[in-house]
Amino acid sequence: MAVKDLVNESIDGNTITIFSKSWCPYCKKAKALFKEKYPDVEAKIFEIDLMDEGTEIQSYLYEKTGQRTVPNIFVKKQHIGGNDDTQAAAKNGRLDKLIRAQ
Repeated sequence: MAVKDLVNESIDGNTITIFSKSWCPYCKKAKALFKEKYPDVEAKIFEIDLMDEGTEIQSYLYEKTGQRTVPNIFVKKQHIGGNDDTQAAAKNGRLDKLIRAQ
């Protein structure tokens, strides 16, 4: 599967999609937030440092979002951003509204 298809189909087909690196402390914080606040919502997580096409995925995400870093998080097809943006969205209620919206 082409990298663009993998990324786009994952974003379109999952409530939460997280592009992460297994060693990244910011990624760990973001994943912990979703696990704690939304244990009933499955998150599709890609540890791109463990994937053969990880570099290509990160390059495409930069092209798509303008964000170079991980985590790179999408909720209901909307780009949330990285850990700081996600934590802020959780605090101000935006994240909950997105996830709970039908």
